[in-house]
Amino acid sequence: MHYPVKFAGNLMSGYQALVPDLPGCEVNCESIDQGLKKVKDAITAHLMILAEYGEPVPPASQIDKWLGTKNASNAEDVGLTWAIIEIDVAQYLGKSHKINVTLPELLIKQIDDRVSKSEQYKTRSGFIAQACLAELAIKD
Repeated sequence: MHYPVKFAGNLMSGYQALVPDLPGCEVNCESIDQGLKKVKDAITAHLMILAEYGEPVPPASQIDKWLGTKNASNAEDVGLTWAIIEIDVAQYLGKSHKINVTLPELLIKQIDDRVSKSEQYKTRSGFIAQACLAELAIKD
């Protein structure tokens, strides 16, 4: 998943990085570069705690949700910097189970082609899991 991260502050006084999709997941940092490393660790820790308590992994929203809305256009938000952190959430979803799935041959070829050309997906199963997570995140 690609979680949007909001950086507020400046180089003189430091930054606060927060992940709007994970309430309470935030770090203080001296630079944005340092913040990117620290916030990735914070996201990982946050997701580990959720998994430990059997809570679902919150879906990552599109960064557009936060840009150009009242969430990002307040007067005090002038000068914000946004970033996106990629996190492989598979390890926080519980133990893997093998299932038998029947798919049309052309669809399997398209999936395999995408997986072979992308660094984002390492396996066919990973691709299918990401597609399922994206679909489940859609509100009815």
